[in-house]
Amino acid sequence: MAQQAAKTGFVANLGKIYGTYTGSFIGFVLVLAVLEQMGVPNRIIGYAFVFLTIGVYAYIGWLSRTMELSEYYVAGRVVPAFYNGMATGADWMSAASFISMAGGLFIAGYNALGYVLGWTGGYVLVAVLLAPYLRKFGQFTVPDFLGVRYEGNTARVCGVIVLFSASFTYIVAQTFGIGIITSRFLGIPFEIAIFAGLIGILVCSMLGGMRAVTWTQVAQYIILIIAYLTPLVWLSTKFYGNPIPELAYGQVLDQISVLEKKLGILRAHAAPYVDATGKFSWTEFNNFWALVLSLMVGTASLPHILMRYFTTPNVRQARQSVGWSIFFIFLLYFTAPAYAAFAKLEVYQSVIGQQISSLPAWVQSWSQVGGLLTITDVNGNGIIDLTKYAVAGPVLDLGDIKIHQDIIVLSMPEVAGLPYVISGLVAAGGLAAALSTADGLLLAIANALSHDIYYKMLDPHASTRRRLIVARSLLVIVALIAAAVAGTRPSGIIQMVAWAFSLAAGGLFAPLVLGIWWKRTTSVGAIVGMMAGFAVTLFYLIATQYFAMPLWFGIRNISSALFGLPVAFIVTWVVSLMTAPPSKEMQEFVDSIRVPKGEVAWAGKAHE
Repeated sequence: MAQQAAKTGFVANLGKIYGTYTGSFIGFVLVLAVLEQMGVPNRIIGYAFVFLTIGVYAYIGWLSRTMELSEYYVAGRVVPAFYNGMATGADWMSAASFISMAGGLFIAGYNALGYVLGWTGGYVLVAVLLAPYLRKFGQFTVPDFLGVRYEGNTARVCGVIVLFSASFTYIVAQTFGIGIITSRFLGIPFEIAIFAGLIGILVCSMLGGMRAVTWTQVAQYIILIIAYLTPLVWLSTKFYGNPIPELAYGQVLDQISVLEKKLGILRAHAAPYVDATGKFSWTEFNNFWALVLSLMVGTASLPHILMRYFTTPNVRQARQSVGWSIFFIFLLYFTAPAYAAFAKLEVYQSVIGQQISSLPAWVQSWSQVGGLLTITDVNGNGIIDLTKYAVAGPVLDLGDIKIHQDIIVLSMPEVAGLPYVISGLVAAGGLAAALSTADGLLLAIANALSHDIYYKMLDPHASTRRRLIVARSLLVIVALIAAAVAGTRPSGIIQMVAWAFSLAAGGLFAPLVLGIWWKRTTSVGAIVGMMAGFAVTLFYLIATQYFAMPLWFGIRNISSALFGLPVAFIVTWVVSLMTAPPSKEMQEFVDSIRVPKGEVAWAGKAHE
């Protein structure tokens, strides 16, 4: 009784708690700014940002430690919609959103807006098709729903396979981002930095599960949004007298246009659907919308995002959570194009045409981080010449300088000559984004393996203590494997994340949506369709990425779901019509989860 009262008191005082936290963080930044002016070395400031913020997350994880299953898996279902939306925003805005999205816009211009449209548009699908109904279902994981809806462990195992593949690919990207940040700001080798960053992930998620991750992600969102907006607000106010960078960056684009004409650079990136020659291309048009579709459907299929809506008190707040999620994500996504424009202008003005011997210090610093920036004096004249504009995957080749998209946001304060404390702040924000998503992904994987495989299939009589030990052990194992894979640098962050979305879309979207909206979907149909869609998506991704298979219709493998998704729907539909319909009880169960109020009609395995 006392424990329940403590929980209620905590939730009732969330505004005061996080208001105090926000004020304290701003005060911490101001103190470091003063120390910088007093001559404290930059490295000390960088260490302070990284270690103090990770320490805060670890402290929240320690305070939220639990041995209760409902709190470990679904945070006790007491998270209000506003804070769940904030936690979802942090869970969602990964290293790809914080570090790479503006970098993608920096490199590819309009053609990279597919990421913005796809990722935000996906939440419409979440709100309309899935979140409220999965919350009404009332269990712990996405494979839980598949196992109950399709009446057996075969569907559950298939769901876990897809979940693991998509989530693991996604977490490798986050670990890669963590490695970039900790390597740059702690001055340690990239391969070691990856493992160092895992400490912050594990302390939060291992001790308190979803409960710890939820309250940590709220804290991480506050840091990441302050960190993302501060440099641009500073620059926009300084140069244009407008503290709203989203309204000022049109002037920045005009300046970029003038500079590129002066330099004779083809602005192929400045118009939509154009190829390297600057001409309209149906291939680019198709790739743009294929990416938007894959990311939208992938958003609505990602287990670590759908899990967040299991934590709300009721179905209504699950719907409201989606709305708050979109708002908190909008704040960053609306700013990303301005980030890309400001960064492009600063690079043109402070690097191009400069003597290599007198380049800013940030060029030397970032050239030592995993080969993400390289200088080559092609003409041998000792000057950085801009002789071309070529995009090679995640790298922009300007002739004498090659810039990887993953350093644009992190390096921008240094490029713009802002105080180093702003660089440390941005690093803390990027770390918060990567850690928050990594926590959610690790939890999704570990919960699926420990709950859906170990408990539901291998040891149904396992004690609470044993189940939590298994879940925590799996967290550590998966995290270590992800770090090892990230150390091989398989691709850019945003590309790896797009792969994860395609895998989730190809395998999970059809069985989830049809399981809710078409009562005639059968177990055999769903299982065969799920694995067929996933197999086609996975085959296309691997064959084109690693075995040089020609692209189908010119579609890049970041949009592999374009081929797997229709296969999943068609196969599920055809096989379902060829097999006996679900029982009357199952169809009543499906009807009941579509109604916001009342209990779930079928009380079989759903309530074991």
